[in-house]
Amino acid sequence: MTHPARDLLKTTTADLAPDPRSNPLVPRIADGTAPRSTLAALAQEQSWVIPADRRAFLHLAERSATTDPDAAAYFTTLAEGEALAGERLFAFARACGMDEAEAASYEPLPGCQAYPAYVAWLALNASPADVVLALTANFSAWGGYCATIAEALRDHYGFTDEACGFFDFFAEPSPELDEMATAAVQAALNAGRLDETRAHEYGRLLQAYEASFWSTLGQLT
Repeated sequence: MTHPARDLLKTTTADLAPDPRSNPLVPRIADGTAPRSTLAALAQEQSWVIPADRRAFLHLAERSATTDPDAAAYFTTLAEGEALAGERLFAFARACGMDEAEAASYEPLPGCQAYPAYVAWLALNASPADVVLALTANFSAWGGYCATIAEALRDHYGFTDEACGFFDFFAEPSPELDEMATAAVQAALNAGRLDETRAHEYGRLLQAYEASFWSTLGQLT
């Protein structure tokens, strides 16, 4: 028996799968050739991304609370996850060797911060159900990157489990979150308020900004 929402999430994720060549940095981390200074920059950029995304997800949850409770539950869970991930990020930053003075003086890179800026735009302007579909497709690639990085940090850089916790968190599959996304998309399909074309465009741009994040960091090596 087919499940329209699940099928749509699956096909959209496949359609938006990034070109492997769009991420020059993760393969270098995977083989241990990326310098620790680039890992430190990755930590610093994420220290800007995580709180920004959390606030965007909370805004989306608030916008959809009355009219789209399934989407609201999804975004609330995402925001809670960003808070947990932020706590784990500190251990990774410490392992990269950046001290407090360096962290305080770090200047974020525009090519890395385009992604959270666009997530914030979606939070203000897009239909929440469309954002659910777009984000779910994007998260598939992000989770794969995190799994690769977590393994490489242990194998090539000698990082502890605590230092890898940020990437372990995102690499671990979340059936509960997948079910929430499916419920939100199905509710929108049932109500006739899912714009598949628009959601696909949002997802395409998210993937482009994701690629910008990694290519910008890759230029530091």
